[in-house]
Amino acid sequence: MNLSSSTAGWIAIGAAVAAVVVAVLVLLVWLEGRRARAQRQTLLGESGGRRDLVDFAITLQARVDDLHRAIDEIAAAVARVDRRMDATLARTAIVRYDAYETAGGRQSASVALLDANRSGIVLSAIQGRDYARVYVKELDQGKASVALSPEEQQAVERAMAR
Repeated sequence: MNLSSSTAGWIAIGAAVAAVVVAVLVLLVWLEGRRARAQRQTLLGESGGRRDLVDFAITLQARVDDLHRAIDEIAAAVARVDRRMDATLARTAIVRYDAYETAGGRQSASVALLDANRSGIVLSAIQGRDYARVYVKELDQGKASVALSPEEQQAVERAMAR
């Protein structure tokens, strides 16, 4: 056997191995391409075009915009309800007391009917032995048009503490 035929044999074996390696690599690339096409078709839809993905993105953006508008409307409605709630007479308290030393049984009372801004009225009923008097005093943000008695002031403070 001569050296040149032995070298030619090794070159042939090397070329065959290289061909097999290239064939395997080509097969792997082809399989990866098929997998990528299948994933693209799943993402883009049956037609496989770019248009399906764009339509989906546009539809999704429109839905997100609708949600933002709905959230803004809900926030505005909650703000309106908060303003209305602040204006309701939700803070109340009653203080019973003896207006006169000779009268017993704590027959006199002061009632505070206020909103969250300390606005409203204080109603006082003073009971004596042979008469009763009713007083109404208006409060505007905690300021009375007429001075409050200690019992009326106590009714206002109790109402605001609740």
